[in-house]
Amino acid sequence: MNGLAFEIGGVRLENPLVMAPMAGITDRPFRLLVKEQGAALTVTEMVSAAGLCQNGAKTLKLLATGPWERPRAVQIFGANPAWMCEAAARVEAMGADIVDVNMGCPARKVVRHGSGAALLKDFSLIRDILTRVRKAIRVPLTVKTRCGWSPGRGDVLDLLPLLADCGVDALTIHGRYANQGFGGRADWDIISRVVENFPGPVIGNGDVTRPEHVLTLQKSTGCAGVMIGRGALGNPWIFSQSLALLQGRSFDSPGPADRLAVAKAHAGMMGEKVGRDRAVYMLRSVLMWYTKGLPGAAAFRGSINQTRDFDELMVMIDRYFDGLSAGEFPEAAAL
Repeated sequence: MNGLAFEIGGVRLENPLVMAPMAGITDRPFRLLVKEQGAALTVTEMVSAAGLCQNGAKTLKLLATGPWERPRAVQIFGANPAWMCEAAARVEAMGADIVDVNMGCPARKVVRHGSGAALLKDFSLIRDILTRVRKAIRVPLTVKTRCGWSPGRGDVLDLLPLLADCGVDALTIHGRYANQGFGGRADWDIISRVVENFPGPVIGNGDVTRPEHVLTLQKSTGCAGVMIGRGALGNPWIFSQSLALLQGRSFDSPGPADRLAVAKAHAGMMGEKVGRDRAVYMLRSVLMWYTKGLPGAAAFRGSINQTRDFDELMVMIDRYFDGLSAGEFPEAAAL
């Protein structure tokens, strides 16, 4: 081991940094970018077990990958034990190195069907699902969950013996209850207690938006890994910066040229993935991430919202970031 590496059921991760699965965000282009910046493990957008078992075209597209994504985890969600079992076996057959079960998504459209964080209200169903999934696959089995459904209900600390008994190899814990959504602050103390009571590696998650947070979360909880979610939106450099701190190195913040290169790479991959016409619309939110808080960003976003042409969009990206480099915006000198 290199001092930073750890293993999940025999799968070696070279460092503690894990990219969180985020629906509609962590597609193949996004995962490639964070992998290039040092993420040791990437996780697909959550994949519907029902959609996969029914060979849904949209669901199957979520599993698109490449040789660069090793190891990789595929996250499945659902509340039907038979479908979850079949879905797990299918993604393993398609090359997943790790199968992750979503027991933490608080989105209404997910929990109203009993999936995601709603599973925390039914430990017997959790046992049924995990027992079947564990028997169906040979690769490591992991779970991503929260502190509980609500304080006093579905507490993760009460769940830990069940998870261990079902053969869960590692656990990712987001330091909020499901009923909090993303409000309030993540409770890292609960993550620490999970580390103390779960026999396998624990990956901490929640409010990791700066490289310094990675070190603080690891040191304060003893977690083996740190999962970064919203902190990576428009900021894949958080992985290389965090890795630098973990290795005792300094790092520089990305300049306009760095941002231009990554934003254009992201845009190009989106155009290849979904087609140039559709990419124009999808890139509006992506480019919002890359320019958040930067000089002239509001005007830039206003202009890209008016175009429907991919080539014109790429020219706008060049023009904006070249302007930053030249100091054409009032606050650009501060960059």
